[in-house]
Amino acid sequence: MGPLSGIGIIEIGGDVAVRYCGRLFAQLGADVWRVAGGPTLEPLFARWLDEGKATAPDVATALGSVRGCEKPLAVAGQYPEDSAAAIAALGDSGLPLLTISWFDPRGAYADWRANDALMQAMTGVAFSFGPVAGPPTLPQGHAPQIVGGLTGFIAALAGMMGETPPSRVETSIFEAALCFAETGAVGTAVLGYHARRLGVNRFSPSWPCSLYRAADGHFVGVTALTGAQWVAFAELMGRADMARDPRFATTLQRLAAGDEVDAAVRAAIAAKPAAFWVEQGDALRIPITPAPPPRELPRHPHWQGRGAFAPLADGVQAPVSPFRFDFDGARQDRPRGGPAGPLDGIRVADFSMGWAGPLAARYLADLGADVLKIESRARRDWWRGWDPAPPDADPPPYEMPRNFMAVNRNKRGLDLDLAQPRDHAAAEAIVRLSDVVLENQGPGVMDKLGLGPADQRRLNPSAVSVTMPPFGATGPLAGLRAYGSTVEQASGMPFLNGRADWDPSMQHVAYGDAVAGLYGAAASLVGLYGRQTLGAGRIEVCQVECLFQLAAEGIIAEQAAGAPYPRDGSRRAGLAPCAVVRAAGDGESWLAVAVDSDAAWQAFAATIGRADLAADPALASLAGRKKREDEIEAALEGWAADKDPREAADLLQAAGVAASAVLGTHDLFPDPHLQDCEYWALQVRRYVGDHFTPQAPFRHDGERPPVIRPAPTLGEHTDEVLAELGIRQPAHSR
Repeated sequence: MGPLSGIGIIEIGGDVAVRYCGRLFAQLGADVWRVAGGPTLEPLFARWLDEGKATAPDVATALGSVRGCEKPLAVAGQYPEDSAAAIAALGDSGLPLLTISWFDPRGAYADWRANDALMQAMTGVAFSFGPVAGPPTLPQGHAPQIVGGLTGFIAALAGMMGETPPSRVETSIFEAALCFAETGAVGTAVLGYHARRLGVNRFSPSWPCSLYRAADGHFVGVTALTGAQWVAFAELMGRADMARDPRFATTLQRLAAGDEVDAAVRAAIAAKPAAFWVEQGDALRIPITPAPPPRELPRHPHWQGRGAFAPLADGVQAPVSPFRFDFDGARQDRPRGGPAGPLDGIRVADFSMGWAGPLAARYLADLGADVLKIESRARRDWWRGWDPAPPDADPPPYEMPRNFMAVNRNKRGLDLDLAQPRDHAAAEAIVRLSDVVLENQGPGVMDKLGLGPADQRRLNPSAVSVTMPPFGATGPLAGLRAYGSTVEQASGMPFLNGRADWDPSMQHVAYGDAVAGLYGAAASLVGLYGRQTLGAGRIEVCQVECLFQLAAEGIIAEQAAGAPYPRDGSRRAGLAPCAVVRAAGDGESWLAVAVDSDAAWQAFAATIGRADLAADPALASLAGRKKREDEIEAALEGWAADKDPREAADLLQAAGVAASAVLGTHDLFPDPHLQDCEYWALQVRRYVGDHFTPQAPFRHDGERPPVIRPAPTLGEHTDEVLAELGIRQPAHSR
């Protein structure tokens, strides 16, 4: 019996997002009936998406199947007409409905056509991916839809907690996929800078942060962000001179000298085998990871030993769930919800730092949980900044980072130094009184502090313990230090993106962080839901295994083909044209077009004034268009050259063609659709005053979760919380 046993899902048609949401429910014990529909997908990938589901010939039959379930739900999408058809099919059944749409129907893009390629252009990811001179490159795969399906799962499962679930849950893939760029968007909004493309595998602020070929032909991923990591890595390379050189003292200085640093790292890595670099990185606490291509991941000893992949068909293995559950605690009723949301009354002890863990906890806070963020002046959350702060600075520099504010709003903050007995005792008391304990500290850190999963179970048998180790808690790579960049480097995804003549290519400076944060939130909810029947769980969320979910299609395809995934820039096998071309405006004005059907092709050709292309029978099919992509893209480029990219996109979208300006993070805050949907929440906080943070990318019965409080200043609520919980009286010296 899985933790979601008793839930019954009717999955009505839909593309990857709907089917992945259904997969999550099915893999965790829910009964899922899929009603056929939606676009045709690659067969093995479709089989993976539909593992564990039953099929129903129609909605009426599926309704009969879920009537005996404790918590029934229908899931549908992804265009307005699909949701309308699902509502009509459900009739007066009273079944709650989750809709996963490309766009919130309240905004300017409500009726736009979209696909995964276009979504990469709209959410800030593609803008920074590719060579400096451009064009930006559209990443491959279905990452936006996987993230959209996961976000829908989070919103729906939270809604099922109480006695009366919402009748309608909504999420949009556009907003869900902004998880990669929302922190940058709020920073550019206040600081006024524009995103820049720095080159393949080069992102601010981390440098070096790339993949390199070792002496044995294998690749390793390297990230040296802090001063200590750089010094240790430079000395390991045999370049003590660079460790001492003040020109390379900070990560931004190294980025400014990027070519010089890159050349030194490339030469050093090429001189010794991959195993040497991984072993020495582990010993010296430098984030260095093996970076196997997708087809080799299921055979890698670490992932094989962890059972990260399972047979799918014909010798092909596919990713399993990134969660590891151990339900060995006390049972407790599910949350009943309240005015603050479905998690009203739930307390979360949040020991996480950076991006992944704090984002997971933010989702819980948005849903109504009382999240207690625990850090200290001696060891601040490193997203407050990793450089030393002057003790008398006013305002303190660690209170100014907008990325910290974006992922820590709706929480209360405590200053507890866990190395001090008095504060450690207070932290233990908070664990005793919490429903969820969440952390993403480095390997072994919580155990050394006496607050690891076993200690949590000793202190509170009914607490759901969520830990988020980058490589998992077991296996030969378990101890590796990692950032979100390391997680992407290890996931196989860099071998799926970019061009064949590039090294394996990262999409983002910390791609793995945001994804792991969403899975951390999902794991916490699964633990809270399953606690009533199975008892409290210890849940391990392996961050690299989370990215295997996003890379699943490529991992499956490489094994099936027995060859590397074809890397052809922005082009995709199922779309033509799929391209980014220069438009009128400044040097960074780009238009993305992703034609995904024969009907859209006809509309595209007519809109760009090329009736000859529309009439050419050789171009009537995808196969014919794929053979002449150069010619078609040249025609698009000529048409777009004198047009504003947004105006060009409007013309194409009006004709039913998926198109958009390629947006940088600086374009997201003023984006008209996001403004229409009130995606950005205005808050007031000490030191910064008015500022904006992103809202939750989902709604329950039409309403977003409330944004109640700004991110806490360091230790802002220490006395308040400890007195409220009866742990100790206020310390007037604080």
